[in-house]
Amino acid sequence: MTASRRLLGDQVEEAVARTLTRGGAAIVARNVRTRAVRGEIDLIALDRGELVFVEVKGRRAGAAVGPERPVLAVTAGKRRRLRALARAWLAENRAGVPANRGLRFDVVGVTVDGAGRVLDWEHLTRAF
Repeated sequence: MTASRRLLGDQVEEAVARTLTRGGAAIVARNVRTRAVRGEIDLIALDRGELVFVEVKGRRAGAAVGPERPVLAVTAGKRRRLRALARAWLAENRAGVPANRGLRFDVVGVTVDGAGRVLDWEHLTRAF
C-alpha cells in the first residue's frame, strides 16, 4: 500500500470514529488483527448495546481505479473474511468483550477531494 493510500485510510478511519463517538457509540478497538485469521477489522464499537464491526472504505474523488462508490469495494470475499476476523477476535478476547445484546457489521464509505474534504459519506448499518 502506498503512503498516500495509507494516509487517506487513516484520515477516513479517524473521521468515522469521531462521527460514531459523537453519535453515542464507544470505540472498543481500532485496526484489530487476530492470530487465527489474516486481515484487519478497522473499528469495533459498542452502539446502543450492539457490538459493531465497522469496515471503512475511503477513496479520492475522480480516482480512476476502484468501484464508483467506496462501499462497493466490500465484496463477498471481504465480507467472509470480516466475519471470520470477528469470530476470531471474539474467541481471543472472551474476557474483554463488552456486554452486548447482539452483533452487527457496518460499512462506511467516504469520498474526499484532493484537499481531504469529505464530498460523500455513506454509512450502511447492518450491511451484511
